[in-house]
Amino acid sequence: MRDFQHTVVLGAGVIGASWTALFLASGRSVAVYDVSDSAEKSVREYVERAWPTLTELGLTENGTPDAVSFHTSAAQAVENASFIQESVPERLAIKHALYGEIEPALAEGAIVTTSASGLTLSQMQEGWRDPARFVLGHPFNPPHLIPLVEVMGNERTDEGTVDAAERFYKTVGKVTIRVNKEVPGHVANRLQAALWREAIHLVNEGVASVEDVDKAVWAGPGLRWAAMGPTMLFHLGAGQGGLQEFCERYSASFNGWWDDLGVLHLDEGLAKTLVEGVSEEAAGQTTEELSGKRDALLVAMLKASAQQR
Repeated sequence: MRDFQHTVVLGAGVIGASWTALFLASGRSVAVYDVSDSAEKSVREYVERAWPTLTELGLTENGTPDAVSFHTSAAQAVENASFIQESVPERLAIKHALYGEIEPALAEGAIVTTSASGLTLSQMQEGWRDPARFVLGHPFNPPHLIPLVEVMGNERTDEGTVDAAERFYKTVGKVTIRVNKEVPGHVANRLQAALWREAIHLVNEGVASVEDVDKAVWAGPGLRWAAMGPTMLFHLGAGQGGLQEFCERYSASFNGWWDDLGVLHLDEGLAKTLVEGVSEEAAGQTTEELSGKRDALLVAMLKASAQQR
């Protein structure tokens, strides 16, 4: 059980397929559950596309894409598995029904983690008779490339379960953070939501186009954020004086900017403006083509980061 050699992915959407590719690459077997008739085909195609990228990152030395099975019964899928990653749609009724089905079939000591990005752990725990081995394990898309996983337990979680989940994630190349307090969206989603809100505000106010706001991120602070977090970067921003001097020097500026940040809601009209703007930015490229470019850039950055760290 401690080796987590047999894993399960519940839900074969984009997130589940990405988890499947990563777990297979790590040398583990994976049982995939989904009720869709097309699940096996779509997951196999996803793994086939992801495998060269995972190989380039040096993650497939012990793995094979063939160590996968497919199931339309969740209870059957989790039999004899030590680690289960749940990625079904984010609707409590669906998740609760799934937990009720798998709980009697779980092997002793098995850990179940959820990829949920919007639902809270306590909401999802209500679907369990005993949620002691159930934890949050929220990835960033696509999980087989983006290292981050947000991990959380609470007073209803067995001692050591969160630690064990973190150890597993680290063995498949993930970088974990602990979420210590329950908030909607956890940590990283709230950060990107805050940035996107101001990005939309700038577009809505006519300050810059959708394309130029995007460009301001990837050609500017986004490059630094790929290396270090914002607080550490500002610690470096004032030279030898560090963060203390940075705060003394720039507090007034930041307070003024924060007071001027936009507050808005994404309505139908604003969504239309954004869709038109991103269509111009895409310049006729399909989502598959853009995803390929994104993944190639991510791989290059990950390889460069590995050499530095």
